Amino acid sequence: MNNTRLAAVAFIFLAAPSLLMAQGTAPQAPATPPAQTTAPPRPTPPTRDPSTPGYVTAKELPDGTVPPSDVDGNFVIGPTHPAAPEMTVQEGVPQGTIVNFTMSSGDSKIYPGIARDAGTFGTADPNDPAKLVVTTSRPAPYTRRVAVYVPKQYVPGTAAPLIVGADGPDQLLFTALDNLIAQKRVPVMIAVSIGNGSGDAQGSQRGLEYDTMSGRYAEFVESEVLPLVEKQANVKLTKNPEGRATMGCSSGAAAALTMAWYHPELYHRVLSYSGTYVNQQWPPNAETPHGAWEYHERLIPNSAAKPIRIWMEVGDRDLFNPNIMRDNMHDWVVANENMARVLAAKGYHYQFTFARNAGHCDRAVKQQTLPQALEWLWKGYR
Repeated sequence: MNNTRLAAVAFIFLAAPSLLMAQGTAPQAPATPPAQTTAPPRPTPPTRDPSTPGYVTAKELPDGTVPPSDVDGNFVIGPTHPAAPEMTVQEGVPQGTIVNFTMSSGDSKIYPGIARDAGTFGTADPNDPAKLVVTTSRPAPYTRRVAVYVPKQYVPGTAAPLIVGADGPDQLLFTALDNLIAQKRVPVMIAVSIGNGSGDAQGSQRGLEYDTMSGRYAEFVESEVLPLVEKQANVKLTKNPEGRATMGCSSGAAAALTMAWYHPELYHRVLSYSGTYVNQQWPPNAETPHGAWEYHERLIPNSAAKPIRIWMEVGDRDLFNPNIMRDNMHDWVVANENMARVLAAKGYHYQFTFARNAGHCDRAVKQQTLPQALEWLWKGYR
């Protein structure tokens, strides 16, 4: 993913689409559409303290270090974030091949494309602060980029494990994998880094893909992206969910979990930076009226544990009420703290990192933690 782009623009507008839109049916506009407004300036998030009452108990690590790669639990890192050596190209380390191709909305049966009119946002429902009304979304074409990392050690014709990433291409991931695979700290895997379908937030293609609470994005990847990956990159991908991982940042992280949650027969491993486990689904869906906030509010606590292993990170200056909704379900730090709590209660294998001196999708934190996160994520893989 392009973290610089995400930090600069990805969450100026925030909310999400619904299953109704995902099925290709446009929501009915109210009889008198509310006036559209541009998004308000994003306020500077407050700095949260990991020892705040109600937050999970976490182990504070020495500055500049990261959690062990072989234990579960909650950790605090920072305030400085030196890049791990595995995040730079190392002399003598075999470098993988990157295969690039594009996908057009005209070729998709699942996502024919939508966009919100430029300069428009939405208005809060006066009868429900948890709902946002948008009337300016309409069909629109898109083109997405897909980058496939094939490690030098891959043996053609063998079924390889894979990791699917959002908001691609993600060169940081490819560099980390070069070094980790050479050090035998992770399996020899294919990385599929998928660009989003453009835009952001309610009424956009990116929001439709990432914030919808359903299995539809995973089904899109499975039926439309991965067959092209195998053909274009001349690789074979495993069907074993133990050998399949997802990753992302922000709404891309919510999408990573959603892929595994709704299709655990496809994915068992999830890597999440600044996960958007907040109320962003738009329009509302009666099955999950609070969007991804439902994960820690109801879905995980009330469901039998699924075979999912998840690594999560959040920054102390992560997003806090960045749009006009005031529904008490738009605090990224609280959402991720809640996730850690409910995952522990249900006995999941998880590791949660609270980063001091870190913002949303913080690039320095990713450069410090990604090698350790990937190594932890793939523990137990045979």
